[in-house]
Amino acid sequence: MTASPSPGSAPAGDWTTGTIIELDHPTDRLVRLRFHVEDRVDHLPGQHYVVRLRAPDDYTAQRSYSIASDPDDPLLELMVECLPDGEVSGFLHDVAEVGDVLELRGPIGGWFVWEGDVPAICVAGGSGVVPVVAMTRYARRLGLQDKLRVVVVARTWEDLPYAEELQRYGAFIALTRENHDGRVAAPPYPDELVDLVAGAERGYICGSVGFASYATRLLEDAGLASDTIRVEQFGETG
Repeated sequence: MTASPSPGSAPAGDWTTGTIIELDHPTDRLVRLRFHVEDRVDHLPGQHYVVRLRAPDDYTAQRSYSIASDPDDPLLELMVECLPDGEVSGFLHDVAEVGDVLELRGPIGGWFVWEGDVPAICVAGGSGVVPVVAMTRYARRLGLQDKLRVVVVARTWEDLPYAEELQRYGAFIALTRENHDGRVAAPPYPDELVDLVAGAERGYICGSVGFASYATRLLEDAGLASDTIRVEQFGETG
């Protein structure tokens, strides 16, 4: 791996290849992949990679996936949700095996990154927690947990990627279809987030289009200035 990028920079990598070193299925719809990446460029928490599949006739399909691993991790970790009729996610979930070599490009993105420079709050829904996991791992390693507060939302515990790890970190977990840890099933309310928002200078939101709109209003109602919020959103199935 290269030297860590300097503060304020957003590293970017070209097309390369990655070998799957580890692969497991935390749930029936998720696959966790850990790659050894050739000529890897160190990433910042919040960045993503493109995975490209190539058929024998040179037909290609590609999809972007957020990075879950800490920049200090020797392997690149992606958590992929298998979507209905998803060409890339379906292959990664159902076909890919340890030892496979895939085309990758990354890291990509410079807006939705956190370097520990400002106190921040993250609100993520479903598989949108993946880049937030990278941020929490980074925060733990550098002792910056007091600078990063996390709110995650999912339908059930089973639906929440990295649920146990996020709970250990101290994330506020709101499940909407089952009670959790003494909290009745419901989305988070602004008054539940007021103390978490206090002192935050930046907000990060990651989830589906509908979730992003909801979470933006949630943070604003809890007292966070709208011009400090950064949003990463994806298709409605997220």
